[in-house]
This record gives sequence, C-alpha cells and structure tokens, in this order.
Amino acid sequence: MDVDAVVERARAADGVWISLVGPDELRERAAAVDPGLPLAGMPFAVKDNIDVAGLPTTAGCPDFAYTPDRNAPVVQRLVDAGAVVVGKTNLDQFATGLTGARSPYGNPESVFGGGLISGGSSSGSAVAVADGTVAFSLGTDTAGSGRVPAALNGIVGVKPTRGLLSTLGVVPACRSLDCVSVFARDVTTAERVTRVARGRVREDPWSREGNRPLIARPRVGVPETLDFFSDAGQEKAFARFGGDAAVDIGPLLEAGDLLYRGPWVAERLADLGDFLAAHPESVLPVTRAVLETGRGFTAADAFRAQHRLQELKHAADRMWEQVDVLVLPTIGTTWTHAEIAEDPIGRNLILGRYTQFANLLDMAAVTVPHGFTEDGRPASITLFGPAFSDDTLALLAASQWERTKNDTMTLAVAGLHLSGEPRNHELLERGATLLGVTRTAPCYRLHLLPSGAPGLVRGEGGAAIEVELWQLPVAQVGGFLTGIAAPLSLGRVALQDGTEVTGFLCEAYAVTDAPDITAGGGWRNYRSEGQRS
Repeated sequence: MDVDAVVERARAADGVWISLVGPDELRERAAAVDPGLPLAGMPFAVKDNIDVAGLPTTAGCPDFAYTPDRNAPVVQRLVDAGAVVVGKTNLDQFATGLTGARSPYGNPESVFGGGLISGGSSSGSAVAVADGTVAFSLGTDTAGSGRVPAALNGIVGVKPTRGLLSTLGVVPACRSLDCVSVFARDVTTAERVTRVARGRVREDPWSREGNRPLIARPRVGVPETLDFFSDAGQEKAFARFGGDAAVDIGPLLEAGDLLYRGPWVAERLADLGDFLAAHPESVLPVTRAVLETGRGFTAADAFRAQHRLQELKHAADRMWEQVDVLVLPTIGTTWTHAEIAEDPIGRNLILGRYTQFANLLDMAAVTVPHGFTEDGRPASITLFGPAFSDDTLALLAASQWERTKNDTMTLAVAGLHLSGEPRNHELLERGATLLGVTRTAPCYRLHLLPSGAPGLVRGEGGAAIEVELWQLPVAQVGGFLTGIAAPLSLGRVALQDGTEVTGFLCEAYAVTDAPDITAGGGWRNYRSEGQRS
C-alpha cells in the first residue's frame, strides 16, 4: 500500500471524501498489518453512514454528526482481515437519492467526466474505487445505491442478500430494507471482500445467514419489454446481452414503485423524523421534500401496501420457476448534473426504475460494466437472483466480466500519452491500440502546466488541437485512471467531425497563470517549435 499516493489522490478528489485518517496514522496501520491476512494492506473507503471508530459519521448532514468509539461489525471484519480504512466518503444526504447530487459536502462527477453524475447515494464510495484511490469500498443499498453509482463509474457493485452483511452501526435509511454493499474494480476483488464481510452478527436483529445451491449453468431471463427513456445508446448497449428466456417484469416494477410512492417513505421518518422536526434547516430542501412525503401515509396505507407487496412477491417467485437469474440494464439512461438539477425528484425515480424493487422482493444483485454507448456513456447490467443466490450471481458476473474485457472505449490523448511521449507506455501496457490522429473541434486551448505537461481546456477563442485516438479495453480503464492526477481528468472531448469521445481535459483553475501554447495546434508542434528555437 503506497500511503503517500493514496493520500495525494484522496486529497485531490473533488467532493469524494468527507473525512480522512491522518497520513501518519495511516502509515502506522498499514505497517502493522500481518501480510498473511486475506485482505492484507488493501486500502478501502467507507460510506459516511457507516460507523468507523474515531471518524465522525455525518450521513451527509453536518448537524447530525457523531463520532463512534467502535467500528460497525462489517467494517471490523474487513479490518481484522488486514484491510486499511482510508476515510469516510460522500453520499446523498441520509442515503436518500440515487443521483450523487444531494450533499452539502459537494457533488462528485463520474470518473468519465463531461458533467456526468456519479450516481448515489454511495457517490463517494464508487468514485474512490473508480479513480483508483482505494482497492474497494463499502456503500449501502436500499433502492439501488450500491448499483447505480457502479454503473455510472464503470465498476462492479455487489448488493448481497439483505442481512448477509450486518447493518449494525449503519445510519438507517429504511431499516427493514437497508443493505451494505461492496464496490470494486473487478468481480474477483468484490467477491473476495464480500465473503470476508458476510456473516451473522448476534447483536444485529436484521442479520441472517443462508445459501442456495450453486447453479453452474443458470437459466438467464431478460425482460419482454423495457423503457430506455429515449436513450438509444443504452438500448443498443443492452441489446448486446442475450438471455435464454423473456419474462414479464411488470410485477417487479410495480413493487419498486412502492418504495418512493408508497408508505415505505414513512419508514424513513421512523428513524429521522425527530431530527427532521428539530433541525429542519439542517436538511437539504430536496431531501426534506422526499422525507416529508412520508407524513401523508396512514397505518391503513401501510397494511394495504404490505398486502399488495405480498402478491407481487408471489408473482416474482413464479418468475424464478422459469429462470434462475434475471438480467436488466442497471439504469435506462444517464444524466448530467445540470439535467438532474432541472428535475431532481423525477429523474431520480428514473434512475431507480430497474433497481428499487430488489430489497422489497428480497433479491440479491450484482452490477457489472457492459461497455459503452456509441456516444461514450458507460453502460452496465445487473444480475438479479432470489435471496441467497449470491454464489450463482458471483459466478455469472465473473463470466460476464471476462466478456467485458473484450469491450473497448475510445480515448483521445493530447499530451504525454501520445505515441513516443513519456507516458505512452501506460496505454501500451494495458493493451491499447492506436486508431489514428485527428483534431478536436475548434473550441479548445492548450496550456503548459507547471508539471511540464500540456492541459487541454474548452473555452472561447479556442482552436482545433491535434489528438490521437486510442482504443483501450474497458477492463483496463480503472487501472489507467490511477495514474491520472489533478488537475487532469477524463471528460467529453468534441472532435472536428462533430462526434465526441472520452479524453484528457484540464480543470480551468489550473491554467490561470499557465502559458497558452494553443498557437502550435498541438503538443508535438509546440515541442518541435521549441526545439528549433
């Protein structure tokens, strides 16, 4: 574990972390780890609604904060296995939301840039894994918070069967449905961590154990019909996955509607109602609006909804007679932060369309990357199974992950990753291949950063800048991101032919006093002119 590198990346990440273990203490903890332990020296992050001894638990609300004197059992299991807590990560306040845009601590972007939301509520936990700061992280998942952020950041998200990972020491969102989740950059790591973390905790009344026989060749179902909310790219990406049978998911979607449009919203008030009443101004308006809807339900409403849910569970059980695993797109479409701001509640519901039924219907789920859309947005699928089918899902997810390794994304580079430049080997070592040379749209400026690298910034008075297009295996994206330090990041780069690809961009703040080298039309021309002069 390179403590200095971890600390540097964590400090540079915008809106990802709420609190960090001090560097000296982190070094001491890392040095004290027994190298023979199963997770020895692996740095990890913890969503800030899960207790870590000595670090405040805020649940995304500063006035709610308290400092626990012991770890949540799920955290302690990982520490006992040799993993090292780096700090606490940002989240949608009180884990209420799927956007990653509901926190007073900042709203992180997806690692793919372009203003794309990170997804929530486990926003920081997902980004901390995807940007390479930590090896894995813990989130929570009540309505999809362990799957939506995985989809939007191109990583793996495991939502185990409820109760397999203890929720003791977790700030409740919807106590009867809450679940601790695991993020990692690959299926093997995610499964390894989940196996260490799972296990019954005697003091936890929601903890449970169980297992279904492993099905080596499961029957895989896909939906008869799906709504991609006019997103042709996501629709085409999901069409690449083929199942064994088509099934009716209408009962699942109806069950999911009960979570935010039914009396389960009132369950959130059972734990947060007193705080909300005493500190209304401490809660973000959008979070408060969601929670307050819970006051409109009666006890009779709750029983009616439970009765209907039981009927829907019966329908889901019949589905499992036809198939062993159900595969859905994790999300039907993607949003930018600006688009979420236009309709924060309505678009949040769309993000949860294919996730929020899982815990109500007692399902396990694993989310894995599924390549990219033609316009460069991350695509993802989620594998669902009945309670305690976790081993079968892990096996199928591993198989899907292997297939995903053959998927690629197009990456535009404009500086030190160009052919023959000092960092080009980082692409070659990850199996990237050169597609060709082109230029950006005439709206970019190139600046010489203090590090000696160029920084590409979009803005007025720009020009067409020469870039190379590389084809990078999707499975290598996470590892590649670990080498990208602020102020550089990946974002959407417009090309001269009108298309957009993912590419290197520089934060505008970093070029305020940096020399403008746009006139050369590209890094190579600038270097050549410098050598001639």
